[in-house]
Amino acid sequence: MTKAPQSAPTPAQVTMTLSAIAATAATPRPSGESQQEQLQRARLGITAQLNNAGLATGSTWELMWLALSPDNANLAYIAWNSDGSNQIAVAIRGTIDNPIDMMEDLDVGTVVPFTAGGSTDIAISAGAMAAFTQIITARGITAVAPEQAQGGESGRPEIVLPSDTTLVQALSDLLMSVPSSPQPTLYVTGHSLGGCIATTLGTYLQAQTIQPNTPRLALVTFAAPTAGLKSFADYLGSRPWSLNERWVNAYDLVPRAWSDLLTAKSWYPAPGPTANDEVKVLLSVIDGLRKDNAYVQPNATNPKTVNANYSKYDSGLVNHTTADFLGQVAFQHANSTYLTLLGAPVVPAGPVVTSVSPTYGWGGKSVTVTIKGSGFTKDSVVDFGPIPCAVFDVDPSGTQIIATAPDGHGIVDVRVTTMLGTSPAVPLGRFAYDGGPAPVVVSGISPRSGTAGTQVTISGSGFAAGAAVRIKDVALSAVTVVSPTQITAKVPLRRPEWKTVDITVTVGVATSPTSPADEFTYTG
Repeated sequence: MTKAPQSAPTPAQVTMTLSAIAATAATPRPSGESQQEQLQRARLGITAQLNNAGLATGSTWELMWLALSPDNANLAYIAWNSDGSNQIAVAIRGTIDNPIDMMEDLDVGTVVPFTAGGSTDIAISAGAMAAFTQIITARGITAVAPEQAQGGESGRPEIVLPSDTTLVQALSDLLMSVPSSPQPTLYVTGHSLGGCIATTLGTYLQAQTIQPNTPRLALVTFAAPTAGLKSFADYLGSRPWSLNERWVNAYDLVPRAWSDLLTAKSWYPAPGPTANDEVKVLLSVIDGLRKDNAYVQPNATNPKTVNANYSKYDSGLVNHTTADFLGQVAFQHANSTYLTLLGAPVVPAGPVVTSVSPTYGWGGKSVTVTIKGSGFTKDSVVDFGPIPCAVFDVDPSGTQIIATAPDGHGIVDVRVTTMLGTSPAVPLGRFAYDGGPAPVVVSGISPRSGTAGTQVTISGSGFAAGAAVRIKDVALSAVTVVSPTQITAKVPLRRPEWKTVDITVTVGVATSPTSPADEFTYTG
């Protein structure tokens, strides 16, 4: 039986994939690495992702140039499509942080002229201007060394870009090297703050004279907060783009900044989570950072909207709590969510640590620690807090590492770094030196809902005899410490203000941090 031919990926699927790849190796190694080391790691990771035939980019895109800003805040890379389409892309990554922190850190209280776009009458935020300046002044490395150039293959030109050049210099060199027919198309793209920077960079490139091989410019952004005022939005819209698309998830908070952020006070639809009073105050505070500046999104009346009916959401984050609301904000904004909504394969994630065992020991005593998770590769390195681990073995399954804990003190996060990225710090990935006590963590509650007197099983780590289990300051009854990883207890009478609450465990002076995993919802 003949298989039906697969349709070609859409420009949105390809550019969102390129944008997601820009987040590769975004976090420096916890034990420290130079900017050059991180840049080289990003080069390996981005190249590997572009070579992945299972992605929408189809393994035909080649990394040509890559730069990282001095403070690691922003990254840009140039890729060329070798499939004969003569497409070039500039993909941009902005600050990698949770969406709330990113919006709080961006300086939107001050607006400045943006003359780089070719007009003296447009204004953008000082934060957007700073990010744009970092991108166009950063000096990059080339991904194609002279000995790696592949001239003559299937009519491809020999492309050798010099290192230590700016983005515009690298683009000029590349355009002089690629064919003039078909006319090159230059996509400028980015997700989140990267998309915001893309709007300024694209407008800037429109004002440049690139000859003789002048490209058609296309601007495609995803989840981007607006860079400027109405003057900037109008000017961007008036430019002669071959394609100009702004993609937004209808329930992503970030592209609402800074034009209609307060709309999110009425979010999310059923099944939730709904914004509580704490969330509403937080949204007002963040919106207030813009002061009296009236920001406007480009293509404000005609965005490409996905998830309009809220069919895509994290079902584990639907309770009426601040943690669930902010967790849903992060989920709706994620690269992977946008790729899924666009019907494109998700870019492989970096490593993730899900547990360490044992969770405590003495430094210098050759404690063997089993690290479990995913995304571990033969190029992995392991850090215990700021201390690199010298002795470890990565299981071929990619789900386990056996490590000898280096000498250290206190409670540290065990994290794994590969060319794709660094695992985030997680409660179940903590290790306590000096003989412990083990970090106390609640990783699950079962059942997740019920009435007063319901017996719950609490899963986690660091549990010990004498553990106290509480909802706020009210103790649960019939507490039984079954093992260091399990406790049973009965929930107390419900207070009038309680609906969804956090169940915490205290052992000695250590109390488990709250998270969506420890939530219990009263049903009556």
